[in-house]
Amino acid sequence: MYICSKYTFMFKALNTVGKYILLMKRAFARPERVRMYFKQFIKEVDQLGVSSIGIVLLISFFIGAVITIQIKYNIESPWMPRWTVGYVTREIMLLEFSSSIMCLILAGKVGSNITSELGTMRVTQQIDALETMGVNSASYLIFPKIIAMVTFIPILVTFSIFAGIIGAFATCWFGGIMMATDLEYGLQYMFQEWFIWCGIIKSLFFAFIIATVSAYFGYNVEGGSIEVGKASTDSVVMSSVLILFADLILTKLLT
Repeated sequence: MYICSKYTFMFKALNTVGKYILLMKRAFARPERVRMYFKQFIKEVDQLGVSSIGIVLLISFFIGAVITIQIKYNIESPWMPRWTVGYVTREIMLLEFSSSIMCLILAGKVGSNITSELGTMRVTQQIDALETMGVNSASYLIFPKIIAMVTFIPILVTFSIFAGIIGAFATCWFGGIMMATDLEYGLQYMFQEWFIWCGIIKSLFFAFIIATVSAYFGYNVEGGSIEVGKASTDSVVMSSVLILFADLILTKLLT
């Protein structure tokens, strides 16, 4: 019984991977009308990227402030330089939060949006209508989303870094937990530009994961509105797991 369940799980996993690859092959097919795809791309940038700027700035600001406060009160020691707080805050923001953790948050916001949109189109037979008209629905609906995510996610990562640093300074200016000059020195101490590029490079892979995995679950919905909700949940969970797995590998390769 155990062996049977094990092989059933492996078969389902391989079947899912195969369907995902076939869908991506269709999605990356040559565009039929470039102008139509460009209009769709602009729409997706606004819907998926620009609409996420607010939440990225807000979360990054408060996380930068919280990290600074926690580090100040938990590693304070007469043997440790006062600028250590700024140094550690910078490393956390650049190497992990602004790329990995922020993309996990976006997997919930943007990923569920993509899955719900495509899932609703599937259950209301809009995708079937596109196929009937001879349109490559996978390419028309998914490809602009992928390009929009890969294009705009690095911009969101950059906004996140700056918002986190402003949040760190806000704890000095308004909270008075330490001197802003000490924080500034720590932020500049042994700064490596490569760490910013590491975050941007990782975010490109994470953006691809969010867009493609969410599109796969939404495009292949079967049933009604209940299945659309279930697919949204599954896409967020799977995207988050794959982001963490990719983060582990990319961190090892890039640092």
